[in-house]
Amino acid sequence: MNKITRRQALGTTAGALTFLGLAGATAYAAGTDSRAAISAGNAGSTANVDEVYQGRRIQITPAAGGAHHGGHHAAGLPTVRIDGRELHVMQNADGTWISVVNHYETFSDPLSLARAAVRELQGAALVPMGDM
Repeated sequence: MNKITRRQALGTTAGALTFLGLAGATAYAAGTDSRAAISAGNAGSTANVDEVYQGRRIQITPAAGGAHHGGHHAAGLPTVRIDGRELHVMQNADGTWISVVNHYETFSDPLSLARAAVRELQGAALVPMGDM
């Protein structure tokens, strides 16, 4: 009779939890898709957005060319602001988006990402990257 060792049980449990976590994150990201305008030719392009979401003002302007965030990011990223303060955003190789607030969650577009950041901030002010 084969006994399962503690290490095997923990490894199996960790693997299952990892799988469930990835599946849950994917389902959450799919559920938060805001259908913001993303051009078919360039996933980094977005339409201008100026909305109030849960009492916070979200503004998104398309990339204007040149370097982003003082030159330490490639050109082509939109500017996302919450209450006038810039939210540091990044686009992954697969076209999904992450921010400094939601670094381990991916979103299909910058508007979904900004709305998730508003929810995560829970009323707290966004602190600029240089002040961290």
